[in-house]
Amino acid sequence: MKPRLNPYRAAPDMMKALTALEAQIKDSGLEPGLIELVKTRASQINGCAYCIHMHTRDARIRGETEERLYLLNAWRESPLYSDRERAALAWTEAVTLVSETHVPDDVFEAARKHFSEEELAKLTFLVAAINAWNRIAISFRSVHPVKAAAA
Repeated sequence: MKPRLNPYRAAPDMMKALTALEAQIKDSGLEPGLIELVKTRASQINGCAYCIHMHTRDARIRGETEERLYLLNAWRESPLYSDRERAALAWTEAVTLVSETHVPDDVFEAARKHFSEEELAKLTFLVAAINAWNRIAISFRSVHPVKAAAA
């Protein structure tokens, strides 16, 4: 696969704005591990190899286990995730698939049990941001790093 274009060169001010949002998310007070789980799950749903590669790597750096990363797309069937993580993952899926789900009330109510209004707003910005990154990476065919032997 060959990249179509470099959005950092094509639209530097827009990419700077999205990067600034990313900095706000990092400093939002949401747990770094939770942030990486949300980014990875949304990227799985969207099929963004570039972002899945990046965020699983970042999750491992933050201490995430291989087992939880492998089971992330089946989080409902695994006891390895906390109730707060489950609420965040359900919210992530509903918001990522908004045209299909319209973010149901029961998903909102479950999220409200584990997140304050401020945290839920920040979580929603996180989901919106990773969906934006996924769309940019997929549209322009961004290629994740590949070890020479694997290529």
